[in-house]
Amino acid sequence: RLRKGINILISTPGRLVDHIKSTECIHFRRTQWLIIDEADRILDLGFEKDVAVILNALNAERETRQNVLLSATLTEGVTRLADISLNDPVSISIADEIQKALKPASQTDRQASSSSNCMEQENFAVPEKLKQYVMMVPSKLRLVTLAAFILEKCKFEKHHKMIIFFSSCEQVEFHYELLLQVLSGGLESEQPERSSISSARLQFLRLHGNMEQEERTEVFQEFLKAKTGILLCTDVAARGLDLPQVTWIIQYNAPASPAEYIHRIGRTARIGCHGNSLLVLAPSEAEYVSLLASHKINVSDIKMEKVLSSLMKDDRFKLHRPGSKKSCGTDPQEVRERATVLQTKFENYIHSSEGTVRWAKKALQSFLCAYTTYPRNLKHIFHIKSLHLGHVAKSFGLRDAPQNLAALPTAGSKKKTKPRPKRSDLLKKTHGKHRLAEILRSEYSSGMDTGVSKVKKKKKQRKPGNQQIP
Repeated sequence: RLRKGINILISTPGRLVDHIKSTECIHFRRTQWLIIDEADRILDLGFEKDVAVILNALNAERETRQNVLLSATLTEGVTRLADISLNDPVSISIADEIQKALKPASQTDRQASSSSNCMEQENFAVPEKLKQYVMMVPSKLRLVTLAAFILEKCKFEKHHKMIIFFSSCEQVEFHYELLLQVLSGGLESEQPERSSISSARLQFLRLHGNMEQEERTEVFQEFLKAKTGILLCTDVAARGLDLPQVTWIIQYNAPASPAEYIHRIGRTARIGCHGNSLLVLAPSEAEYVSLLASHKINVSDIKMEKVLSSLMKDDRFKLHRPGSKKSCGTDPQEVRERATVLQTKFENYIHSSEGTVRWAKKALQSFLCAYTTYPRNLKHIFHIKSLHLGHVAKSFGLRDAPQNLAALPTAGSKKKTKPRPKRSDLLKKTHGKHRLAEILRSEYSSGMDTGVSKVKKKKKQRKPGNQQIP
């Protein structure tokens, strides 16, 4: 095809360099445009030498050509690329155009800024029809809150396509299997008479860098054609994917920079469509909102209690006990009970075998490793010592914080441990409202029930700062 002639050639830098060196028939005598997309990542991925080879090959055959660098975020790193590829560059910034429209004409009369000025300007443009939200969730309530949000948007409201971003491949695989089994699998068979709920099964898909390219393409095409569904992914899907009708972007783990935040939420509200984004933060990470605000990224607050109250719409999470009355409204006590039931279902699945426990520990370990990789300027927001390991373990369906994450048991190990009673069995044995209230408060004292006095604990917990992280 190269020999016959091409109107538009789309290529990665390395593959094009290979053709320049190896393919005799390729030439650039009639090339009119050179477009470098995702320019801010070209140098980060080590393509500086390849870009230089491509530019030299094009300049050797035709110098009169229009070069264009494109990216949603033009950072300082693009300055070097602009210096070697552009002559007398003109910056075209959507953020500038929005500011011009808001300011009087007398204040907008200025010349086009140079590329270096553009790199220093770190205010990002966000689509007008994109609504951005943030939700503060304590670590031990993260899993049930995420599940409640998925149920609310993709089962009770319907017609939603959702993308959920995680910080590691292991977390994607773990949450994919866990949510698939508990939300769309085992729970469906518990009450077959509820045909209105069981008929609308949730569709979960996963996408990350450890998957084969063929499998990734298949998942992309499946999510592309689906009218509803939930895609769990890493930042491999944060750039370059055009997925229509995506209505919600969930950032379950905060991105390492405002630029990556912009790329993630850019998967929705495309080409003038409406979209929503939700950033999930722990209370210790609240300052991240101020960081976004300093870059002109403003987010609205969603209350965790409101999301968890969606569990009232499904009696599968109702705590069955003698003398229980019919659900009424959004009673905070019953919301807590249903959140406890859902958390119990997650924990029962994880502790159903040694393999799933080991799998959860591996996912937890990958989360902690990813948490330590935040850049230095964000360490005061995302510091490993600010995490409560026991609470974080709850968000992975573990009942206790693992003692030694670095030495996980192998598949062949046969270490015998006393079986722990399931939390559902403990709840069944509990008669009386006072004892039930104690269990709920001790389980979620750092979450929703902040105004109620905490139950005295027998063992004194270690402070988060004194915990040893492998």
